[in-house]
Amino acid sequence: MGENVTFSKFINLYGCSIGDNTKVGAFVEIQKNARVGKNCKISSHTFICEGVSIEDNVFIGHNVTFINDTYPRATNPEGALQTEKDWKVEPTTVKQGASIGSGATILANVTIGERAIVGAGSVVTRDVPAGTIVAGNPARKRGENLRYEKIKVPRFTNNTRNPEGHL
Repeated sequence: MGENVTFSKFINLYGCSIGDNTKVGAFVEIQKNARVGKNCKISSHTFICEGVSIEDNVFIGHNVTFINDTYPRATNPEGALQTEKDWKVEPTTVKQGASIGSGATILANVTIGERAIVGAGSVVTRDVPAGTIVAGNPARKRGENLRYEKIKVPRFTNNTRNPEGHL
């Protein structure tokens, strides 16, 4: 654990690393081999599983869930409960300065780029390029985060969708 890390009550941490000056909210679980960088805020009810790497200065909203297995199964081909030998952790990376809104689900094998913003409730199924704003299920490009101070968000009317496709 880093210096000046703030923990709320009712958290579950084991075998993970957390950088300096990070704040971890209530009812958060961070599993083994997960990494959280410096100056991050992990809001309440968030699940960060094995294989997730969160770089510095990242915001994670309430009830964000990370997934580390594309094809989860309870049992192996012989019918016995799976163990760590029966599957491979699939990594996810959240790059420096990214923000993930409350209730988002981040699937395995995804990279969220620097300064990217993921809207609340989004399901991220593919990589999010640096500086991109995505939202929806599946998450689609909605705009660009040109700087931290100024965020350019396009105006959509009549429920129009972005023709560029989902991310």
